[in-house]
Amino acid sequence: MALGNDALTMGAALWSVAVGIELTIRIVMVGIVPGNRRPTTAMAWLLAIFFIPVVGLVIYLLFGNNKLSRRRIERQRSVNDSILESTQHMSDDRWAPQAPEWVLSAVELNRTLGALPLQAGNSIKFITGYREFLDEMRMEIDGARRYVHVQFYIIGEDDQYVGPILEAMERAVARGVKVRVLFDHLGSLRVSGYFGLVRRMSAAGIKWRRMLPLAPFQRRWRRPDLRNHRKIVVVDGEVAFTGSQNLIEPGYKRASAHAIGREWVELMVKVRGPLVGSFDVVFATDWSQEGDEDLLHDLAIVAETMHEMPDAGESIGQLVPSGPGFESENNLRLFNTLIYSATERLSITSPYFVPDDSLLYAITTAAQRGVAVELFVCEKGDQALVQHAQQSYYEMLLRAGVRIYRYPAPTVLHSKCMAVDNDVVVMGSSNMDMRSFSLNLEITLMLLGAAPVKELMRVQDAYRAVATELTLEQWDTRTPISRWIDNVARLSATLQ
Repeated sequence: MALGNDALTMGAALWSVAVGIELTIRIVMVGIVPGNRRPTTAMAWLLAIFFIPVVGLVIYLLFGNNKLSRRRIERQRSVNDSILESTQHMSDDRWAPQAPEWVLSAVELNRTLGALPLQAGNSIKFITGYREFLDEMRMEIDGARRYVHVQFYIIGEDDQYVGPILEAMERAVARGVKVRVLFDHLGSLRVSGYFGLVRRMSAAGIKWRRMLPLAPFQRRWRRPDLRNHRKIVVVDGEVAFTGSQNLIEPGYKRASAHAIGREWVELMVKVRGPLVGSFDVVFATDWSQEGDEDLLHDLAIVAETMHEMPDAGESIGQLVPSGPGFESENNLRLFNTLIYSATERLSITSPYFVPDDSLLYAITTAAQRGVAVELFVCEKGDQALVQHAQQSYYEMLLRAGVRIYRYPAPTVLHSKCMAVDNDVVVMGSSNMDMRSFSLNLEITLMLLGAAPVKELMRVQDAYRAVATELTLEQWDTRTPISRWIDNVARLSATLQ
């Protein structure tokens, strides 16, 4: 009997200790989690910690900090200061004297946050064909004389699509061209054939580096889901590519995608002219963040070439880098500024549309004040949780007057772009979701004038021709369980 009483006493004591620990975690984290976070994000973290205190705390410690290391942030700040100093003589308004005041205001915002200047005298070509982009990239690499810089979130080798690109890079190295390749560590590691790919590049003399590697034994550790999502190709400082497409075959080497005939629809842009110098700076910054070779020592020279290069066309543009290496969410601030400035039309394409409150209010407010707003999304995306989170916003958007077009499954509409009135186009690697705003390093190209808007509208007209418009009446017929799943997914999406 005594032993039984001792066991009960011990159990009660352990229970009291456990309750005390959980209560302490809850009380302490109430005063920590909200610091420098959106209220909705803080509430989501606190809910997780209140329901499962110990597990929630561990997850928070692993994923709660969405900033890069101090070294990376300081290096990015140093790069920005160097660019601003060496390009301070470049006046943005002289490049776009006919632009509306709100456009010049957005240009100044980008300059303040991302440092890179507005550049005139460029030629711009939109590329919608998956293989067309790869063919153009291969031809430019085959014509390279000095260097080739390649940066993608995902690289996956295959014989038909990426194989010819690798062969072109191998030929370039053989004739003395410096070829440098950056790829996101986790983004590419999960693709089959990864180790064969890096062995092939090493054997060919291609210099390669992993972006944001998870290497705890080398003291390189951070929140695991901070990723470099940029897509950049630069050849000889004369031509550059950017957009949504990764360097992988259109089914992403996924057996599940091939089984249902799923492919990715992309949008890339080819740039010639002074703006290419900005792409060089972004690549050089990312390369220097991942190793000892510093490509940034010639930043002043690179900045000078931004305006000394001969004109290649009449397009005016500005490159906007963003991500956790910056103090502000550069892409989100730009998107909100442009959306609030729209007076006639907003046409948005995003495969993963999970906005924060500020972006959601900007879009719905635009529709409510008479702007014609249309949103192109996937009927069924490749990421189930994100798809459900995205769907949780449809009712509010539809009630505000936003027209939603769903690109037919199983295809993934992966383009990321927006046209504002007849004045501005933004496109690049950034989705309109909280991951792209807070966790991913992204690159966005802003183009000014009616010509790029006209070209982008042709692209989105093609999307509309095959898409199906979603109506509020249709959406109201969803089952209660569908609504519940969407709302739960929406809550998880705020844990940034």
